[in-house]
Amino acid sequence: MADLIRVVLADDHAIFRAGLRALLELEEGVEVVGEAATGDEATERARVLRPDVVVMDLSMPEGSGLEATRRIAALNLGVQVLVLTVHAEEEYLVPVVDAGASGYLTKASADRDLMEAIRTVARGEVYLPARAATLLLQQYRTVEDSESEEGRLRDLSSREREVLALTAEGFSSSEIGEKLFISPKTVDTYRSRIMRKLGLTHRSELVRFALKVGLLRDV
Repeated sequence: MADLIRVVLADDHAIFRAGLRALLELEEGVEVVGEAATGDEATERARVLRPDVVVMDLSMPEGSGLEATRRIAALNLGVQVLVLTVHAEEEYLVPVVDAGASGYLTKASADRDLMEAIRTVARGEVYLPARAATLLLQQYRTVEDSESEEGRLRDLSSREREVLALTAEGFSSSEIGEKLFISPKTVDTYRSRIMRKLGLTHRSELVRFALKVGLLRDV
């Protein structure tokens, strides 16, 4: 059971949580270990239960999902937040990524893509639908602090830049290793070194950085 993914469901609608729980209980290797109806409860469940993933709604009372995401990220417990919301990406995607979430999915896509998203963020990777990645790219192109970011980029070796770009595009360590002809463990070593050099702590921050400096293709 070493690969069991422990999940907390955070949504203020009990019926929707029940539907998600029923959906996840059909999947092998996933266990719902807790539920939360408010942002404050979501933060507390993450602190006490230390799940692998919190599936987080944005519109909740007593601390929004966005604020709860920010607080969970600040705990540095290795808990990944997957935002699952009715809100379109255009309005909330950048604030969600800035808050430290590792993934973004609309509820309209939950029945089709939820398990893939959970497994992706549980691996410590970033889950963003192609459309969301494109929106991020377009919005970060307008950021004015790119000059300072490019200065930090110059501190990275060419191989570190390759690993950074492929990580931001959503490839796993094994996939990056195959592309660059190195082992997954070496990829992890490069990634840790990159994050240390850039002063980053979360995978989602790598995505933001790669977008700001133009390492991602517009897809």
